[in-house]
Amino acid sequence: MKHPVVELSACVRCNVCVETCPAVFEMTDSGFIIVKELDVYPEEDVNEAIKNCPEDCIFWEEES
Repeated sequence: MKHPVVELSACVRCNVCVETCPAVFEMTDSGFIIVKELDVYPEEDVNEAIKNCPEDCIFWEEES
């Protein structure tokens, strides 16, 4: 299974991923984006967040 990853060192906290896909991405109280733990990720919605991320810091990672 694959899951989305946010490269926090490149993230500018623009919140686009949260607005695009709130079922997967969340901004913490301290201002960092986290990926929620889900059994299955909505691929189309995550791909939309990836496409709209201005820093290209969201990507899919395969679980081993």
